[in-house]
Amino acid sequence: MAEIKSTSEQLSSAQKLALFVLLGAQFMLSVDFSILNVALPRMGEGVGLSLADLPWVASAYALPAAGFTLLFGRVADLFGRRRLFLVGIALLTVASLLGGFATNAAMLLGARVLQGFANAIAIPAAMALLITTVSDERARARVLGLNGALLSGGFTVGALVGGGLVSVLDWRWAFWINVPVAVAILIFTPMVIKESVRPAGVKLDVPGAVTVTAGLLALVYGVSMQSWPAFVVGALFIGAFWLVELRAKAPLVSLTLLNRPNIKWGNYAGIVTFVMASGVNFGLTLYMQDVIQLAPFTTGLVFGVPGLVAVIAGVIAGRMIGRYGYRNVLAIGLLVQGLTTAPLLLAGTTASTGLMIIVPSLFLMYFGHVTSVVAYTVTVTSHLDDSQQGLATGLATLSQQIAVTIGIPIFGALVAARSDLLDGVHFAMQVQVVVILVSVALIWFGLRDRGGAAGSPAGRRQEAAPAAEATPAAPVAVQRNVSENPA
Repeated sequence: MAEIKSTSEQLSSAQKLALFVLLGAQFMLSVDFSILNVALPRMGEGVGLSLADLPWVASAYALPAAGFTLLFGRVADLFGRRRLFLVGIALLTVASLLGGFATNAAMLLGARVLQGFANAIAIPAAMALLITTVSDERARARVLGLNGALLSGGFTVGALVGGGLVSVLDWRWAFWINVPVAVAILIFTPMVIKESVRPAGVKLDVPGAVTVTAGLLALVYGVSMQSWPAFVVGALFIGAFWLVELRAKAPLVSLTLLNRPNIKWGNYAGIVTFVMASGVNFGLTLYMQDVIQLAPFTTGLVFGVPGLVAVIAGVIAGRMIGRYGYRNVLAIGLLVQGLTTAPLLLAGTTASTGLMIIVPSLFLMYFGHVTSVVAYTVTVTSHLDDSQQGLATGLATLSQQIAVTIGIPIFGALVAARSDLLDGVHFAMQVQVVVILVSVALIWFGLRDRGGAAGSPAGRRQEAAPAAEATPAAPVAVQRNVSENPA
């Protein structure tokens, strides 16, 4: 929490307490996700799931987490973010207890479904509360940087601690460890966080909610289960959603909002950074365990140590965005993430040589990845009224959920495209470098605005005018760019 102290001139004691609770919740959710991944094999054995059915433990979570995130982000805007946040944390508590006491596959999968719903409810609300708690844009960028650092740290801590926790105690503790933290959040949240202001006279777009949720569920199922019929059905529902939104008086997602460069290209950047990160982790896991024959514990250490160091990137990224603008930092972060995977193409069949290449590359790759995550979050939540932040953070969370879900299947297909495993891993890394380079170019030009670069100090005056025109009836003035440098 040292970073919060460094902005004490902008943050009151009440803000610090609210941020402590919200950041703690985000950290808990990221730890929970990675701990459960580590516990997956033991979990399946404990409830009688076969190896072939084990992916359902992940899919049972991913389907509601991705399918309902956008809907609950908008519901939080309309009916109260603190209320939705508390509902999500309460549901997570119930799901964790159910999962810990599961005695069969049905109970376990039911708990994972509830956890997916809990995350879809809690995360967009928590992110919107986090953003609207801090009004000063430079301080907000630093807080979002700290949030990115804690999320990265949470994933790494979960991976490192999870193995020991499951080995020493039992896989059930991967669920139960959430309960005391969640109860504490439920107790303190009403004390330190105020309810958001709800817009008057705005109703939920039910047809839009039904079509987009059905479409996302079908798309995620189609990708994760490699079902083309489900993928096609999902695409049709998304098309229907688009038509519904064109005619809706109060659309679930304003198409004007989706056409804003920071929303469109920021979410694209989020999908790219998470797809590539999850895909590289998958490819390197195969390489380290099947090619150079490292033990699973050693593989975890190789991923974990660079991951902990990359936490620093979250703090640095928040400061850099305040100084140079989100466009510059986002492009540089993605570029670092992509180019530092290039040395992995030199990894061969010798363990010592492979580790000499992998470890330093991972340090830099994770640094670029965490920087990109912070920058894309700031990008997609800039130039918006507070009343739209739940929807914006829902879109950002949706991008992450979809990317994490499709990253491994995409890279798995690339690796399988070559008969030799090492050759397949090298081919997947080549694709990663090319996609990142092309994406950086697209994002750089996509975020460029007339008369100045979007997200840069030079372009902030040009950005303010179109942002204001996009929401003529908004009761709150459009916020300043996070890159604005006070005189």
